[in-house]
Order: sequence, then structure tokens, then C-alpha cells
Amino acid sequence: MSQKSIIYMIISALAFTFLNVFVKLLDRFDVPQIIFFRSFGSLIFTSAFLIRQKISPLGNKRTLLVLRAVAGLLSMGLFFAALKYLQMGSAVSLRYISPIFAMLFALIFLKEKVKRIQWVFILIAFSGVLLMKGFNDSMSTIGLLLILGSALLSGLVFILIRKIGDSDHPVVVVHYFMLIAAIVSGIFSITYWKSPIGIEWLFLICLGLFGYLGQLYMTKAFQSGQMNLIAPLKYLEVIFTMALGLIWLNEKYSLWSLIGILLVLLGLTLNTLTKKAPNS
Repeated sequence: MSQKSIIYMIISALAFTFLNVFVKLLDRFDVPQIIFFRSFGSLIFTSAFLIRQKISPLGNKRTLLVLRAVAGLLSMGLFFAALKYLQMGSAVSLRYISPIFAMLFALIFLKEKVKRIQWVFILIAFSGVLLMKGFNDSMSTIGLLLILGSALLSGLVFILIRKIGDSDHPVVVVHYFMLIAAIVSGIFSITYWKSPIGIEWLFLICLGLFGYLGQLYMTKAFQSGQMNLIAPLKYLEVIFTMALGLIWLNEKYSLWSLIGILLVLLGLTLNTLTKKAPNS
């Protein structure tokens, strides 16, 4: 694992962490307006990149690009909605079970094989979910359902991206996502629009900036290092988010919640290492 790839992944995790914090701080705004600023801000960066590189934004596999964008939009909307009900660390860790849903989708639709040991790791991860809810009366059931729905759709996104493959540039894929998200959320925001006040403008603008930086440096990390070694580092976002939540928002976690989060991350990490292992 190169030092450069580690630095890239740390930057990505920090960027997504600040994105989560700003969404939490903007809880007086409705989800469509938050999505609009998040997607429109990133759309500026993707558009500039495609123009500079003279890459057509239309793409090749347009049906799959649209489906990926719609699934991503719904997943993002459910995640932002869940943040209104859940502590940030819990929400982020639960959303990261999306690779498990992706694996199940691949098993059903792509007929891919799943190692027996991977089922054990899946059980470990989901036991963490049950522990977080079962021993934590303060965890919102609505929030839990929203975040699981977000993870499910995020898993579908992984499958759609794999179907797109190398047919389209990664930035084109992201551009479609941001464009459709900006249009749809912009339309829905008209009814629920609330004018930002003071520093809220800065927080809203930063949504697009940090979202783009998170995606950019995560891509750079995977391009410069081995996937199976780099992938577990993305869970640093959970640690960073919990730390900032504790310091900035005074969020507190019960012992059972911490154990549950640890089990989720353990199961996901072991599954990633096994799935990506050589000769697997």
C-alpha cells in the first residue's frame, strides 16, 4: 500500500465527514434543498472537468447512467433524511453495509459466487445492526429504516456502475448523477424552499465542494493502490464522523452502540479483504 494512496483515502474520509457534519447542521432545511446544493455544487466541478478534458457529457450507456443516477439520488435522499433521526456515526456505519447488499444483488442478478466465509462476515455485520437497535431504545426506528433503504439502493448503484464498466468515463457517471439530482431536487425544492441565513450559505456551498473532493480523492486512492488494502480505509469516515459529532455536536454513544458499530465495521472489513483477496 503506497503512502500516497493512504493520504488520498484520509483526505476523502475527511471530506465526506465534513459533508455529514454540514448536513447535520442544516437540519432546518428540507432534504430536497440540501440535495440541490450538494448536487449543484459538485455539478460545477464535473462540468468544468469534462469541458477542460473535452469529454462528451452524454455518455454511451445512457439508460444505465440514468438508472444509476436515480438510484444514487434516492439513496442520498434517504441518507440525508436519516441524519435527521440518527447520530452521525451510527448513520454512516449503517450506510456502509451497502457492499453486502451489492454482493447479494450480484448473487441474484449476476450469478456471482459468494464464499461460505463471507456469509459469516455478513452475519457479524448484521449482528452489529441488531445490537445497535436492540440495546439502544434511543435509536429511531424510522431513522434505521431510512438508512437501511439508503444502503440497499447504494448497493444497487454498485451493480449498475459495474454494468456500465469502462464504457463511460468515471466523471461522466458522476456528472449524470449530479445533473439529475440537481434537476429533480431543484423542482421539489421550489415548494419547500427556505432562504439561508448568514453562515448557512457557507455550509450549503461546502456540501458540493466536500462531496466532490470526497469522490475525487477516493477515486485517486483506488487508482494508486491495491483495492483490497485501500477499501477498508474508507471506514475511517465513521471514526472521523463520530469524533466530530462528539466534539462539535455533543453526540454521545452508548456502549452497546459502540460495540454494534465495531461489529458492523469488522464484518465489512473482513468481507472486503476476503472478496478482494488474490485468487478468490
